[in-house]
Amino acid sequence: MLERLISGLFHRLTAGEGKSSPWAARPRLENPLAEYFFSNPGRQIAKWHHYFDIYHRHFARFRARSPIVVEIGVSHGGSLQMWHHYFGPGTRVVGIDIDPCCRRFEDEATTILIGDQGDRRFLAEVRGAVPDVDILIDDGGHTMAQQITTFEELYPHVQPDGIYLCEDIHTSFMPDFGGGYRREGTFIEYGKALVDRLHGLYSQDQPALSGDEFARTTYALHFYDSILVIEKSPRAQPQVSTTGTPSF
Repeated sequence: MLERLISGLFHRLTAGEGKSSPWAARPRLENPLAEYFFSNPGRQIAKWHHYFDIYHRHFARFRARSPIVVEIGVSHGGSLQMWHHYFGPGTRVVGIDIDPCCRRFEDEATTILIGDQGDRRFLAEVRGAVPDVDILIDDGGHTMAQQITTFEELYPHVQPDGIYLCEDIHTSFMPDFGGGYRREGTFIEYGKALVDRLHGLYSQDQPALSGDEFARTTYALHFYDSILVIEKSPRAQPQVSTTGTPSF
């Protein structure tokens, strides 16, 4: 599905004679993920080039720390190899896909779970099978229902200092995936509401926001082109102080 998305969007973005596209530019090659991708020695991987700087910005602190990485959307299995190479020995990668053929990528450091990410019962099974998650990457079916359901079921399961990353959120603008510009129920609109919830501690007219678990456990939301990264970190009640000598 990702290959179809990339192919269709690439033709739209690069249409027209003599036009150069910034989408074709490679990320900085000091990025180890980009270096791996562009010299890929393993199985097939399909990625937008600008994703690698985003990955490295948020994932670098987990390198050499033996993280548990869950990736929804296995496809040809190449990204499973990439994550092992990037994070280093001791990393446990859990791949989730609806295609039983993906079981072939399982090994001593990689677990494959087969199921539908839009099925809440299956995601409950995932929580039982993977008790700790440091990083969750949603690169699955990209429909609105799948992205929202996966977030609701698995975000609370990510470790208190973990990362939740949902990519290809440009499908929020594509009717084939249930999207549409400012259409109610898209993942982009859902994400905008998360901004409100992040500030729930300050709410004076919406009591439900002031006690929101998301606000108490989330440090930041980072919106990028086609990616939303959510950083978790326990938050105490915000404090404010005044220091220094008054000027008047």
